[in-house]
Amino acid sequence: MTPADLSPCVVRAVRCAVADGELAGEGDAEGLLPQRVVVERTRPGGVGEYATPVAFQVAKAAGLPPRDVADVLARRLAAEPGIDRVEVTGAGFLNFVLPAPTAPSVVLDAILYDVAIRDVRGGAVFAAPADETGLGLRERVVRRSVLRLVCLQGGTERDLPENLAVAPLAERDSDVVARYGAEAAHWRMLAVPARETPVFSEGLLLQGEANEFFRVRYAHARSRALLRNADELGFHPEQGDVSDAPALLRALADHPLALEAAAHHRAPERLARHLVELADALLDFQYRVLPQGDEKPSAAHRARLALAEAAGTVLAGGLALLGIDAPERL
Repeated sequence: MTPADLSPCVVRAVRCAVADGELAGEGDAEGLLPQRVVVERTRPGGVGEYATPVAFQVAKAAGLPPRDVADVLARRLAAEPGIDRVEVTGAGFLNFVLPAPTAPSVVLDAILYDVAIRDVRGGAVFAAPADETGLGLRERVVRRSVLRLVCLQGGTERDLPENLAVAPLAERDSDVVARYGAEAAHWRMLAVPARETPVFSEGLLLQGEANEFFRVRYAHARSRALLRNADELGFHPEQGDVSDAPALLRALADHPLALEAAAHHRAPERLARHLVELADALLDFQYRVLPQGDEKPSAAHRARLALAEAAGTVLAGGLALLGIDAPERL
């Protein structure tokens, strides 16, 4: 069970509970049988690792309090293979603990999402939406990114809300593209919630740890440098177990959820935050990838290289969804 598997697993549990009569509909049948539910990382201070408010989504149609719905679903989900623990908190939130992710599974997911993003990128959605008449610069940038995220989840431009609230740039920042470059300016426009006005500073131009935009692009460049250096040493990435990269494995495992949440909430900043987390994990892990001193390349080195390559692929795809290039060298 991966984090991305949780959403369809919860949907299946709801449908089975309805079919078995545990959740009998008294209202909207469509509300009782959701097509998709949102599962997200538990917020700091919460219980478990992942959580969903699906019980609130279903409760009205079921004619039950959300807590009762959650209790029904928790009993079913606790029996699912690959879920370590399910707990109900508050008025009806479902919380999950999953087994630690494995390197082969997250590498495979990275490949699959790369293929999906390339498909989206090859379509018209990577161009501007059909009508941007009267939109300001920041609204255009945000709407384009939201459109890419929605299309990656199977939506279309028709799913883009007409009333997407986007705070415009401050008057003093009308020339940010000229001052900072298009990509740095776009990052800043997208890295804060659309309703908030972004603040620009010279820090966007600094190539250092304090600049999140730089760290994300630099982490991608480092993943590509590791591949080049490994090639010079005569070895290549191969899938295998990696035991010394828990933060990187978890960040990669969470990537599908970050994409889904960003699309669901029409919030590119959620993807930007996740890319920073992933980049930091990769930059910390990079020193363990290549052989040191007289070490010979081993299966462990090849597996670590495959994991670093996957992280770089995910970073490149995430940046593309934000409309930003991922440099091979930086």
